[in-house]
Amino acid sequence: MSESSATTDQPTPGGAAFDGAAFDDADALTEALAAENYVIDPEFAVVVHLATALDRPLLLEGPAGVGKTELAKALAAASGRALVRLQCYEGLDDGRALYEWDYGKQLMHVQMLRDRIGELLAGTASMAEASARLQAEDTGLYTEQFLSARPLLEAVLSTEPVVLLVDEVDRTEESMEALLLEVLAERQVTVPEIGTFTARSAPWVVLTSNDTRELSPALKRRCLHFQVDFPTPERETEIVSRRAPEVASEVVADVVDLARTLREFPLRKAPSISEVIDASRAAAVLGLESGGELEKVRSSLLAALLKYGSDRELALRRLDGDEPAPEVEVAEDAGWVSAASRPADTTSGAFGKGRAASSGGRAAADRARRNRR
Repeated sequence: MSESSATTDQPTPGGAAFDGAAFDDADALTEALAAENYVIDPEFAVVVHLATALDRPLLLEGPAGVGKTELAKALAAASGRALVRLQCYEGLDDGRALYEWDYGKQLMHVQMLRDRIGELLAGTASMAEASARLQAEDTGLYTEQFLSARPLLEAVLSTEPVVLLVDEVDRTEESMEALLLEVLAERQVTVPEIGTFTARSAPWVVLTSNDTRELSPALKRRCLHFQVDFPTPERETEIVSRRAPEVASEVVADVVDLARTLREFPLRKAPSISEVIDASRAAAVLGLESGGELEKVRSSLLAALLKYGSDRELALRRLDGDEPAPEVEVAEDAGWVSAASRPADTTSGAFGKGRAASSGGRAAADRARRNRR
């Protein structure tokens, strides 16, 4: 499991550099992101522009692989800001998110003070007197120079504007959200031994969630919110073509169509946009130069698009017509709906299934209790 990283990667600005300032409007934002090969919907661009103009945290929710994390990276590159990333995971604590004390440096400092401490304690008649004299002196052990800043504190301490990415915040426990509130609402971090650090610059904060659990109302209240879904076929084709310009446009369109067909199946993991890019490049490596030839290498491309053996087997059966899609995948009480009624740009296996199933289960239990009465 990956840990949180406190890396501050300075991106190389693309065609338009904004020196960390807000964009003039949504069109300027769209143009700047396009220079970083990030294609954004007009409505999405307006919300991102508002977040930067109002200095409000931006919460992005949606299935994995739709470009939430990439938005933060592209935004940092397009604005000339450094990217500070907090990768969330189960068990993340304040020591990994906020700060830790550098005990090695503190020990070296104590060793340097050893002689001075001897002079200070000379003439003391008891341990209590020596302790009282030490407490009256400032040994300088708890100062900023001995802090090991983790991502949240690093973003606050940075003198240059940054983009703070809190990635997959829904993977943490709810208690971690309380730590985020001070940063999101007050732009500050409190260190009990020192005091409160207020942001030295105004960070742009982007939080992402794959919706594995419901986030607290307190966290959502402090953010602008946008639901990010899979793009339309035309926009996804444009995204893939930008990231894989060496692949013929007709081949890209065929791979995108295959991925969207797969997303209609009840998979454990639906193909993400990055996996569609990989599959398009794989198609070019396999020699596809024009549309209509995908059938020859379809089985091989599934290695890039699907990550579970059970998904691959199901996909092959459905694509070959050996197993027609049932009218209803699972009973409605479990929170699923008819396969024919699912929209083309969503997937039952990638987003919200857990919450839908749990809510459906609760509804069934409520009906059973009412019937017993």
